Amino acid sequence: MTVGLVIVSHSAKLAEGVVEVAGQMAAGVPLRAAGGTGDGGIGTSFDAVLAAITGLLAGGHEVVVLTDLGSATMTAQAAREMFDADAPVRVADAPLVEGAVAAAVAARIGRGLDAVVRAAEDAARAPDVRGPAPSSALTRVLTLVNDVGLHARPAARLANLAAEFDATITVDGADATSVLSLMSLDLGRGAQFELAAEGPQAAMALDAMERLVTSGFTIG
Repeated sequence: MTVGLVIVSHSAKLAEGVVEVAGQMAAGVPLRAAGGTGDGGIGTSFDAVLAAITGLLAGGHEVVVLTDLGSATMTAQAAREMFDADAPVRVADAPLVEGAVAAAVAARIGRGLDAVVRAAEDAARAPDVRGPAPSSALTRVLTLVNDVGLHARPAARLANLAAEFDATITVDGADATSVLSLMSLDLGRGAQFELAAEGPQAAMALDAMERLVTSGFTIG
């Protein structure tokens, strides 16, 4: 069962914008915007949130709901209470934009409901930087050749690729499967970084990630 996201905001345009950004970072993840009131004003609509959750559940998805302000959270929680306690619906306590991006990427790489919620909520904390790679890790030093460096979509592509391998992978000590950790490194065009991997598929992971980086993120 895949995880879909419902974005609840007081503004319809803001909810739609977050869906657009998250969709660019994690193509294929089911995303629903539930912003504004029923008459197009600023506020939240219980009916819109309920319909978005119901639609995802009907499509066979688990659901994570993200909200912007306090009353939006109250609306989302009220909608959640319309379902059985064991229904796969969670309201995440997370920043709206960063949480949506982190959750969408986690869902894109096949994480389950709890892991997607955790990814969203971890977006409110300091990025995960693990320090120097262990001496047993395989390492390579790569150079970013694409125009924007390791930001936004390139970071999401690298995180998605890293998650495909049975290996623990870091970029300058940051978790390579976390798009926000990668973006926090602020690596631009021409920057060098250490890619390190440890585990059964470490060598395969390094090969694949080096191909992606040296192509300027154009392959795949």
